[in-house]
Amino acid sequence: MVQLIVTPETALADEPICIRATGLNPFQVVTFTASLTDEKGKLFQSRAFYKANEAGNVALDQAAALGGDYVGVHPMGLFWSLKPVNPFRRLLKQDVMNSPFYIQLDIFDSLLLEDSPKIHPKASQMIERWFSGPGLQRIPVRNGRVRGAFFLPPGEGPFPGVIDLFGGIGGLIEFRASLLASHGFGVLALAYFAYEDLPRSLLEVDLEYFEEAANMLLHHPQIQRSGIGVISVCKGAEIGLAMAIHLEQVAATICINGTNAVHETPCKYRDLVISPIPHQKEYTQIHVSGALNFRRIKGDPRDEVNQQSVLPVEKARGHILFIVGEKDECLNSKAYAEQAMEQLKSHGRSNGTLLSYPGAGHLIEPPYSPLCFASWNPFLSRPFLWGGDIRSHAAAQEHSWREIQKFLRCHLAPSRSKL
Repeated sequence: MVQLIVTPETALADEPICIRATGLNPFQVVTFTASLTDEKGKLFQSRAFYKANEAGNVALDQAAALGGDYVGVHPMGLFWSLKPVNPFRRLLKQDVMNSPFYIQLDIFDSLLLEDSPKIHPKASQMIERWFSGPGLQRIPVRNGRVRGAFFLPPGEGPFPGVIDLFGGIGGLIEFRASLLASHGFGVLALAYFAYEDLPRSLLEVDLEYFEEAANMLLHHPQIQRSGIGVISVCKGAEIGLAMAIHLEQVAATICINGTNAVHETPCKYRDLVISPIPHQKEYTQIHVSGALNFRRIKGDPRDEVNQQSVLPVEKARGHILFIVGEKDECLNSKAYAEQAMEQLKSHGRSNGTLLSYPGAGHLIEPPYSPLCFASWNPFLSRPFLWGGDIRSHAAAQEHSWREIQKFLRCHLAPSRSKL
């Protein structure tokens, strides 16, 4: 009798699991599939083909996939290779507290290139991938101007405090904050436009709003008072870098695929106004998939005419970790990070670190998240190209997530609470 054994069946979304099948014929070719339906009813699927060993077993942490959505030994390949049945859909967990993603794993005793209602799996397992750990609290935030969601781990603390910023799609995105908080950080997922009573579009970046959020976090009785961290991506990373420079509350900043200058929207802080480098949309390219490639529309920060928009990264008080994907098709993030690192070096500063990942795209997320190569944008009538090679991107996500936590633990004061 064929058995599909998954250990553990319930886990956090960033935790690996062990998948194996027993009871097969020796050297039998089989198909493993994974399927997930998101909260909007959209289906994601993956499959891989394996050959059983002489005992009739397949262990995904030992056996190499022969074909399918990936090849080689990849214990979590069925997860990070999930693809939307309807193109340009991004897998994004919305309710991070009350429900997991349910993923059905099936094994078929033959090579199955496509689904058929006439062919039934020999064994199945339903697993749960949660975005919140036991005892985690989610506290809605409507404090002064600040809007977001605050995630607090169980225990008395005090915990290292972190602000989590996403990019140009706006709204409130919580999945990274809740996962990070599940590992012992107090994390504020911060909205800054297109959410509740915040502006519908981003016309300017007012750093005093982010300073208000930083002060709110630092004054929480269960958050360490020695300084906060910022984790940020895309437009959020541009803001995160500006926070590192201008806000004394910020002790550690992670910029994922961001820029080293102010682009498109002005940035202001008290009496200071930084004019942006305007976009040159005539350089937009259209990918073969139909998605828009905006990588070349941003003006070059090295041009003399754009110098007033370059962020003075050498003034940052804390440490900065730049994480970039070398196949980012949204912006030239590697070049921007290298320019920022050179700027630090030229001023005798050594508080920057650069992690550059060959093959990784723009949306570097927690491990085992599927690559989103392109997706719809709420402000455009065409999908938006993010880039990335599936296997390299998966490896980058796994490595960078460890480095992110290590960086925050190192540069935010140690907590008395066990992390």
